Amino acid sequence: MKRRVCAILMAASLAVCGLTGCGNGSQGNAGQEKVRLMVWSPSEEQSKESGEWLQTMCESFAEENPQWDITFVYGVADEATAASQVSQDPEASADVFMYANDTLTTMTDANALAKFGGKYREEIEKTNSEEVLKSLTKDGDLYGIPFTTNTWFMYYDKSVFSEEDVKNLDTMLEKGVVSFPFTNSWYLPAFYVGNGCTLFGDGTDESKGVDFGGENAVEVTNYLIDLRNNPNFKIDADGSGIAGLRDGSINAMFSGSWDANAVKEALGDNMGVAALPTYTLNGEEKQMTSYAGSKAIGVNPYSKNMVPAVELALYLGSAKAQEAHYEMRNVIPCNTELLAQENIAADPLVMAQNDTFNRTSILQPFVSKMNNCWVPVENMGKGIRNGSITHENAEEQTESMNEAMNSDGI
Repeated sequence: MKRRVCAILMAASLAVCGLTGCGNGSQGNAGQEKVRLMVWSPSEEQSKESGEWLQTMCESFAEENPQWDITFVYGVADEATAASQVSQDPEASADVFMYANDTLTTMTDANALAKFGGKYREEIEKTNSEEVLKSLTKDGDLYGIPFTTNTWFMYYDKSVFSEEDVKNLDTMLEKGVVSFPFTNSWYLPAFYVGNGCTLFGDGTDESKGVDFGGENAVEVTNYLIDLRNNPNFKIDADGSGIAGLRDGSINAMFSGSWDANAVKEALGDNMGVAALPTYTLNGEEKQMTSYAGSKAIGVNPYSKNMVPAVELALYLGSAKAQEAHYEMRNVIPCNTELLAQENIAADPLVMAQNDTFNRTSILQPFVSKMNNCWVPVENMGKGIRNGSITHENAEEQTESMNEAMNSDGI
C-alpha cells in the first residue's frame, strides 16, 4: 500500500513541478548513476528492416546523458494493446512505452499513466498544435509526448484520377474503381459524421451520448446501401485494396501512412495521396470526416527511475527522434518545427495526413462509453454488405444501431 501511495504522489509531483532532482539509482563509474529502463514499442520499431529506430534513439539518448549508466531492456507491445498490458499490472510494466491516445482513459482509470507538468509540459506545448495536445489531455492534465498524428486519408492512381476528380467520391466512382474498408468501424462513421451525426457532444461529454439516429443518419444508411451496390465500389478487407492497386482492378483506397510503402510499390510514380473527399448526398456535398488522434510516448508512474524515464520519453518524442522516425519508417511527424521544414512540408504524404487531421476529421472520443460504439457500426457495415439491411428497413436498422451505441450492453 505504501508503495502505491508513493507512486501516486510521485506522479502528482511530476504534474506540479516537472520532476526536478529526484532519483534512486546506485552510483556507477565516474559518479554515474546506474539506471535500468524498460522500454516497450511495436516490433517494427525494433526490427533491423526499419533500422532499429528504438534502439538507435535509446543509445543516442544514453550518449547525450553521460550522468546515467543506462541498461535498456526492450519489450514488444503495440500502441493499441500497450494500455491494457500496463493497466493490468503497472508495477511490472515498462518505464516508457508507446500508446495510442484513444486508450488514454484505460490507463488513467488504473492510475497507470504519469502526468506531465512544469517545464516538461511547457516544452511539449511549445512544439505541438492545440489539436494534437487535446488528444492527450484529460481533465486539464497532459499525459504523453505525441510523436505522430493518427488518422487515415486516400491513396489513388494518378493515371486514372485528376486532382479535381479526387475532391468528390461520387465523381471518382464515375471514372474508376474505389475500395473502402466498409465493415471497419474506425472508417465507416466518416459518412455519418459528415452528415451531422455526433458522439458525446464535442467528444468529451459522456452525458451527451451518441446521435447516430434520426433523419441525418437514415439518409447516410440509404446512401451507403447505394454505394455498396455501385459496380465501381469494392469493399477493402484483408489487404484486398492494395492487391487491387497492384493488379489494376482498384484505382483508389483509404488507409493511413502505415500503408505508404506498400502503395508506392504498387503504383510507383502514379501514387497520389489526398485528404478525404466529399460525397454527394441528396444533391448536396458532404465532407467525409474521419476519426483522428495521436500516438504518444507515455511514462509509467511506478517507474523506479522517474527522472531518466521522463527525459527518455521526451527524447523519443523530440524533433530529432521524429525526424529519424520519418526518415527510417515514414512515420509522419507532428512536431511543429519539423512540419515547417520545406522538405517535410512538401511531402504529399505529410500534406494529406495533416490536411485530414486539421480539416476533415474530428478528435476520436476516448471516453469510456466509446467502447460501446464499435460493434454496432461494424454490424451496420456487415449488414449492408450482406444485403440484410435494405432501403426498406434502413430507418429501423439505423435506429437499432443508434440505440446499441448508447447502450452499456446490459
